[in-house]
Amino acid sequence: MADFGRKPSWGRTLVIQAALCLALYAAFNIGRPQAARDARLQSKLHRESLDLYFLSVRGGLRSPREQAHLLHQMEKAAKIYKAKFVVNIGELGEDDPLLRNATFHFPLVEIPWYTAPVSQGQVNGNFLKKIRIPHGQDLDIIAVDTGPLKNLSHVEQLSKIGSDQLHWIKGTLAATNSNWLIVIGFDPLIVCEEKQGTEVVKFYEPLHHIFQEFGVNAYLSKRGCTGPYYHDEGIVYIGNTGPADKTHNAFSANGNANIFSEMHNGFLLHRVSPLEIESYFIDSTGKIVFKATIRQHGREAI
Repeated sequence: MADFGRKPSWGRTLVIQAALCLALYAAFNIGRPQAARDARLQSKLHRESLDLYFLSVRGGLRSPREQAHLLHQMEKAAKIYKAKFVVNIGELGEDDPLLRNATFHFPLVEIPWYTAPVSQGQVNGNFLKKIRIPHGQDLDIIAVDTGPLKNLSHVEQLSKIGSDQLHWIKGTLAATNSNWLIVIGFDPLIVCEEKQGTEVVKFYEPLHHIFQEFGVNAYLSKRGCTGPYYHDEGIVYIGNTGPADKTHNAFSANGNANIFSEMHNGFLLHRVSPLEIESYFIDSTGKIVFKATIRQHGREAI
């Protein structure tokens, strides 16, 4: 029979006290690394919740099924990320079929759609939208009718309308002090040539020079010969892929042509923060197939 009246030895007492101390230490400290990780995660989520999100998409004619599927995917993204607006790249401007059908889909009807102007070369079709970012910064969306500019490579070839367009663009960029500058237009303003087996990419001048002079961060248009993404000297050219592009191959200048096979019925989700803009290329299945990052001061990364 056990002797419950016998006192424990000093050695046993010390062992018990040490065990209690360890238990108390564990009780007070367990979860602290996890709590720290949770705090960092919450801080990151809070910062990202203050960022501004918007969508961009290529307009144009699609089958009713493709159009409904695309708008449904965009609707989900707009709800999740609380997108503030949509940039539509369509050759019919305000008469674009995707834009018209979007008015029947919530919540896309409740946020502004900014459409690249196609106003027969009229300067009054251009516009500037200044958007306040929660971090106390500004984002400028500068929409330009590129019709009079798309076949220009030298200043000497400018028509009166083309000259007026460039004057408006230059004056608008010179007058702004916003943190982020995004220009939108229908035409990609890039040409591709092959010389002696080498792929050569050329830009429509003098517009590219104006972008460099005034620190334009990105140009959004329909997809061009370089595919959905191309960067040069701090300027990112982003091409929204449409139905007509699914059978077109792109130059491999960026080495990214093959991953966009399902982008013809997809869209882009853009996140604007104080230091960078992230653009997520989302295909027809809702999968992110590519991410491009534009950083301030002309730095960019893939």
